Amino acid sequence: MEMNRSNSAEAKRSMLAFTLLVLLGINTMNFFDRQVLGAVAQPIKEEWSLSDKQLGALTTAFSLLYGIVGVPFGRWSDIGRRTRILAAGVALWSLLTAACGLAWNFWSLFVLRLGVGVGEASCAPAANSLLGDMFPPQRRARALSVFMLGLPLGLGLSSVIGGAIAQRWGWKSALMVSGVPGLVLALLALWIPEPERGAADRQGIGAARRPGSAILLVLSTPTMWWIILSGVLHNFNMYALGGFLSPFLMRYHHMTLAGAGAISGLMYGCGGLGVFLGGWACDRVARRRISGRLEVTTIALLVFVPCLFLALSRPPGHYWEFTLCFLPGCLLSYAYYSGVYATVQDITEPASRGTAMAVYFFAFYLLGAAPGPYLLGMLSDFLAKRAATLEGILPPSAHAQAIGLHQAMYVMPILGIALVIVLFIGSRTVKSDYEKLQKWMATQATEG
Repeated sequence: MEMNRSNSAEAKRSMLAFTLLVLLGINTMNFFDRQVLGAVAQPIKEEWSLSDKQLGALTTAFSLLYGIVGVPFGRWSDIGRRTRILAAGVALWSLLTAACGLAWNFWSLFVLRLGVGVGEASCAPAANSLLGDMFPPQRRARALSVFMLGLPLGLGLSSVIGGAIAQRWGWKSALMVSGVPGLVLALLALWIPEPERGAADRQGIGAARRPGSAILLVLSTPTMWWIILSGVLHNFNMYALGGFLSPFLMRYHHMTLAGAGAISGLMYGCGGLGVFLGGWACDRVARRRISGRLEVTTIALLVFVPCLFLALSRPPGHYWEFTLCFLPGCLLSYAYYSGVYATVQDITEPASRGTAMAVYFFAFYLLGAAPGPYLLGMLSDFLAKRAATLEGILPPSAHAQAIGLHQAMYVMPILGIALVIVLFIGSRTVKSDYEKLQKWMATQATEG
């Protein structure tokens, strides 16, 4: 009997490890395929004579459809078989990422990126819902931090690998290669077990949820409003940075495409440590007070702001100084995901977690990630023209374009200050929302 229990426990641990590794791989390719366009943005700009506004619009196209389609995907994840939703989504976005390498002009690439956004919208709601039902609250932030390690890994690898392939074989080859790993992961996703709703929660309520519209229930939680606003601010910055970091390093610091990709990859790679540290710190502090996850996130982003400001103040060509100043801030900025994603699960019943993440991502992408690169690109173009006018040279020279992009990027630390304030206010409402949910769950479990 004891041996059977031991074997059963070992099999469960192995399956959890397999699930985490597959979800990590899927999320890595989720962000790899999303960011690879930013890694090769400069050669696309040069080949098709695009403005920075148009470069930003390519990311905006992806983000707009991602945000809109994510809401029905979230609801589907609350009632459907999540592993199949995930497998189909991965296969779709991988095929369309490879197809982007066949684009012949701006509009063909724009339309294909819309399709990539539809596929990738399946990932976060389904994966977060799965992890919430597999790991108990005291281990949830660490499990989510492993999953979210895919964010810096994907961004970093796309910058390094995408930049290197593009420099040697062209940007279209970089996009074609990017679609291959996801097809393998789509097959592996079908081997992930489908857990029961609420299986890992202290109050065993299964698929029960409070009466009323799932979306309105999510929006009736005060903490969710602060989390949603934080997502808008944080992802305006992250997607603007993702779309223009490599072009900035090439224009302002005079780096090659491969060199800019390597530096970008280093920064994003260090973000992986931030995800792990954030998950560990959030779980540790949350044992003492449930608001601790957002408190840790607030402190991390408070450090991010001066780091980015100091990095942007480095003179042209001093790219190592830029890197050393920004690395600590980049690392800590990734603690956001460990703290915020786990908090969403803390204040939402199991049967509504997919919907909660989808509502969050709807605003996250439509109001933050979508306009971020586009508006930063518009501002960069405007400031470049102003610099060119002062130089008496129109259209803007390479020097004027470098000045314009550099000045535009100072928007990010300003928004970072607003983000810190929003996170702090959100941390003050978590306790009451959590206690209200736990009271309802306890009553539901007793009646059940």
